[in-house]
Amino acid sequence: MTKIISITGGSASGKTSIANKINDFFEHDVSFLSMDFYYKTDLKLTIEERSKLNYDVPEAFDLNKFYMDVLKLKKNQKIYVNDYDYKNYKSSDHMIEIIPRKILILEGIFTLYDERIRNLSDAKIFVDTDSDERLARRILRDTNENGRKTEDIISHYLTVIKPSYEKYIKPMKKYCDIVIMNGAKNSVAIDILYKYLQKSLEEPN
Repeated sequence: MTKIISITGGSASGKTSIANKINDFFEHDVSFLSMDFYYKTDLKLTIEERSKLNYDVPEAFDLNKFYMDVLKLKKNQKIYVNDYDYKNYKSSDHMIEIIPRKILILEGIFTLYDERIRNLSDAKIFVDTDSDERLARRILRDTNENGRKTEDIISHYLTVIKPSYEKYIKPMKKYCDIVIMNGAKNSVAIDILYKYLQKSLEEPN
């Protein structure tokens, strides 16, 4: 039976890094599903108009499709999702095949917002990283990968991302089984997670 590991936390907290560590450790036993694949796209809007939308609220995601796809993977059915184009704020034409495996990692800021997903999750993880470090990581990532200006990133963080974190994401900590401080740097917490997953894989279905 597929073990579902849901990883949440603030933007640039290290969620993907932890997911990658799990993937590297268990290799072919892991499937990975990012919530970024489920951003809604309104193509009637221009790129500039889309760039001004708030993507850090639950309404920015197709939560029902996310839930239905998780159900399919849990039932051992593969799915296809569209990759996301961050530069143009829209779903891309590139399709990604997700094959069900023993461990399914769900990663994103709202993975635990939907009660249905929480109920499906065998382990719920909150990645708790200092806000200053998250901002610094976001500046590095968005300037290097997406060509955005530092002043725009900081303004967006203070006016949109930080308030959304306090309102929607931080409260999800109360539902989590494990809180990992300092992201992927916390080798002790990640080692505990490895052992939990290893034991789970050894259990009979």
